[in-house]
Formats: sequence, C-alpha cells, structure tokens
Amino acid sequence: MDELDVVDSFGTVPFLDYKHFAIRTFFPESGGFASIFSEDMPQSRDQTRKDESFNMLHALICNKNFLVTLIHTLEKQKNFSVTDRCLFASFLTIALQTKLVYLTQILEVLTKDLMEQSSNVQPKLLLRRTESVVEKLLTNWMSVCLSGFLRETIGEPFYLLVTTLNQRINKGPVDAITCKALYTLNEDWLLWQVSEFKTVTLNVIFEKIPENESGDACQTIQVNVLDCDTIGQTKEKSLQAFLNKNGFLYGLQMDEIGLELVSEEQQRELLDIDGTSEVLEDGIRKLNTIGHYEISNGATIKVFKKKTNTRPGVDYSDEHCHLILPDSEANKDMKGAGHKGKQKFKVKEMYLTKLLSTKVAIHSVVENLFRSIWSLPNNKAPVAIKYFFDFLDAQAESKKITDPDVVHIWKTNSLPLRFWVNILKNPQFVFDIKKTSHIDGCLSVIAQAFMDAFSLAEQTMGKEAPTNKLLYAKDIPLYKKEVKAYYKAIRDLPQLTTSEVDEFLTQESKKHENEFNEEVALIEIYKYIVKYYDEIVSKLERERGFEEVQKQLQQVKALFDEKKKCKWI
Repeated sequence: MDELDVVDSFGTVPFLDYKHFAIRTFFPESGGFASIFSEDMPQSRDQTRKDESFNMLHALICNKNFLVTLIHTLEKQKNFSVTDRCLFASFLTIALQTKLVYLTQILEVLTKDLMEQSSNVQPKLLLRRTESVVEKLLTNWMSVCLSGFLRETIGEPFYLLVTTLNQRINKGPVDAITCKALYTLNEDWLLWQVSEFKTVTLNVIFEKIPENESGDACQTIQVNVLDCDTIGQTKEKSLQAFLNKNGFLYGLQMDEIGLELVSEEQQRELLDIDGTSEVLEDGIRKLNTIGHYEISNGATIKVFKKKTNTRPGVDYSDEHCHLILPDSEANKDMKGAGHKGKQKFKVKEMYLTKLLSTKVAIHSVVENLFRSIWSLPNNKAPVAIKYFFDFLDAQAESKKITDPDVVHIWKTNSLPLRFWVNILKNPQFVFDIKKTSHIDGCLSVIAQAFMDAFSLAEQTMGKEAPTNKLLYAKDIPLYKKEVKAYYKAIRDLPQLTTSEVDEFLTQESKKHENEFNEEVALIEIYKYIVKYYDEIVSKLERERGFEEVQKQLQQVKALFDEKKKCKWI
C-alpha cells in the first residue's frame, strides 16, 4: 500500500469570495434564489435615500419582540414548510447581515424557545435536524462568523485533501463512463475487476493560443497517463499538468482541443471513437485508449485547437463501454445478481483491501484536516465557537441538566453536524471548483468518519458493518479522545465578555456591508408576511404591547400595496 506523493505546493487556493460562499451555504438547493443575490450591487447606491417602505419594514424586523412573534406565528402555519423555514432564515440573515449583534440576540431567544419545546420531549435531539427557522439561522450564523477561520486556517488543508483525492483517483484506472475507479474510499465507486495497467510518460506539446498573451510560444510538458486511459482522460490529465506547471489554465476547454500523435512516419489525430474502435458482439463500441493506439513511453503528442467544436461535452451512452464490459461479473453484481451469503462477505473483504490502500495513501492529509478543525492554535478558539458553546453550557446549567452527554450532543449538533459536515461534503461552497460525483462519494466517507469522532455511542463492528465504517474503525477511538479534549479546552478558556463578543460581531458586520442587496431579502420576507397577514395580525391583537407595531405593520402593507399597483414588486 503506497503512501501518496502529496504535493505540498499546489498553487493558489481558489477560494470563492465571501458573497458566493455565503450564497452557497445559505441556499444550497435553491438555485433561483441564489441567482437573485449573485448580481453585483449598483455602485452608486445612496443608503440615505432608501425607499420608505423598506425603511419601515427593516425597522419592524429590528423590533425583537415583533420578529420573534412573527417567526413563531409563521411556524405554527401548517403550510409553512421546512423549505419555507430555511428560506425565511436565509432571507433574514441577509437582511440583518450588517446587524450581527442583533441577529445573535434573536438566535439566542429562538434557541432558548426551542429548548423549552425540546426539553419536554428529549433534550438530546436539540438542533439534530433542520426543521425550524432557528436551526437554519444557526447554520447561517456559523457560516458568517466562521468564514474568516475557514479561509485562514481550514482552507489550505481542506483544498489539499480535495486535490490529493483527485490525484489518488487518477493514479489508477477510472472507467470513463461509470466513473468507477480502482482507487477510491467509497465501495459504490470501486472498480474492483480490473486488468493490469501501466504508466506511460508522454511529451505533450502545447501550442501557443493566439488570444492568450501570457505564456511561451510553445511548451512541452511531461504528462503521466495510463495505457488504459481514454483519449478524453488523456486530455484532462494534460490540461491538469499544464495548470500544475504554470499556475494558470491553458486557455482552452476540453471540448475545444484535439490530440495528435506526432512521429517520424505520420501525424495522427487521436479520438475516443473512430474507425479503428473495437466493436463487441452486441454492437457496443469500446472507447479508444492509449494502449489501443499502441502509444509507448516517450511518445510525442501535440495539443491543438480544433477548428470546429462539433461535439461539445460528449456523453457516451449505453452504446459504448470502457473498462467495465457489458457482460462482466462487475456489471452483473452491480445489477444485483450476486452479493448473496458467503459471496457477499468475500466481495466485502476484497472491497475493503482495495479501499484501505487509498485510505492509507491519503491518511495524513485527512488527519491534518481533522486536527486543524478540532485543535486550538495558541490556545485560542474562534469567538463564535467559544461564545455559542458557553451559551449552551449556561443553558444546561439553568435547566439543571446534570448529564454531561446532553451538552456534548448539543455542541456536536450545533457545530460539526450543522456546519463542518456541510463544508466537508461540499468543497464547491468554499472553492471555485467542480465537485464530481466520485469525489462526493469519497468525501461522504470522510465526513462520516469525522462525525463518528464526535459520537458518544460505542461502535461495534461486525461483519455486517458498512465498509466505510470499517475503514476508520481503528482511528475513531483516538479521534473521540481528541474531540473530548477539544470541548474541554474550549470550556476551560476564560469566558468572553459581552463587549468582546459584540466587538467581533460588529467587525464582521462591517466586513459585509454592501455585499448583498438587502432590499431583495426584505421583499422575500414581506411576501411571507403578506401571505400570512391575517394570522400575524390576529396574534399581535391577542398579545399585549403590540398596538404600535400593528399600526406600523398596516403602514408597511399600505406602502407595499401602493408599489404593487405601480407593478414595482
């Protein structure tokens, strides 16, 4: 089992800017809403001349009693769904992005209210899921407050993990059609029936692109490929090698380039499918590989710009195959023909051995990332984590909860489960990269090991245990000790003063001024208010001290109704 040649220098980490990081964490599944906040703010925006209707609505949601009552009233409506709750929480986060001290006060009040509901049932379930406005609000709040820590401390080890995983996957055969690979952490993505393969070193010539001013006239780069790689995979590895060497992209996309074998006898274009492609008995065509063209070590390949891009993003269908043949045992097993009794265990053992080789190869990178998350450099915790953990400790004390497991679970549900796992499984939230399905599968295994480290449940591993659990079974006991020490270290740190917390939140608020168009968020909040207007007014009428608020709400509705007549919103 080989230790991977991890490259320490992997170029600049392609961080997303704060705005796009926030949008992706606030709206992970709502592409439409993400787009309305992605547009750049008008530069000549005069804050002093904000529309009166928005000023009044903003003033209303800055009334703590009104906002808390509004949220509780909305959550009592049967058709105010979980999706609505999450969206409302995200609109609220954006509308109050520059008032984090106030947003944090709201978070405290709503969390205490949620505790009152949960304590009647089972306190250990608190913050376990995202089924209320406050639970999504907490996720968003952590994203805002930990964005600096994520970028400065976690970003580099996390990016190194993603690049190392990609490097490891591409070191062995990858089926171009199914994306299954010999090297993976996830058994669902394992290419477990594979013939021998060898590395082929190519001299790849990159022609100068006329429109690309930077770069030399012509560059030759050594690229390592496998004899079983398709031509498309060879293109990918060549473009990656160019990026690794130069620190910038070649300038042409995959579907804009062609490859040409250059030799004394001939120049020949290489294609995934051509007249020489092998056709199997059932009419399925095999994709051409480096081995198919009998390309040997030291061969010269030229990258050229295609005159016409006739087949962008070719998606090979059931009529083609690469490494997994249509009638192979692997295919039958995947379709559920095998995996019975002893056969199942035999297959699992074989899986596990192959998966372990990848686990060992990337192990130091995984541990480095985990420890960068759960250690305290210079004996300091991020303000948001120390503040919220102390808040949870104080609530447990006031409720006379003596079981230490309860507070451990609250902390685990509020930070690793609510924030870190979301980040670990979605590198595209943090970096300007595309996440492949295969990388997603591997990161899910790593994220599960991460969460197991925070679990208080004892793990018993029998033969029926899933392979992803078995992979990290020996590491989890040590991780659990480290996590408990991490929670204790945070608790032992001196408590933050109110002014320290407020100063941090005020600084974060200033950083994000003019990042988002708050008016767009206010319009979305208003849509919920008007949808449940009668229920909200009825609730305000039943409560004492809301007479003035009722008048303000009526004025806001009148102003927005006027706008609607003008087709403004």
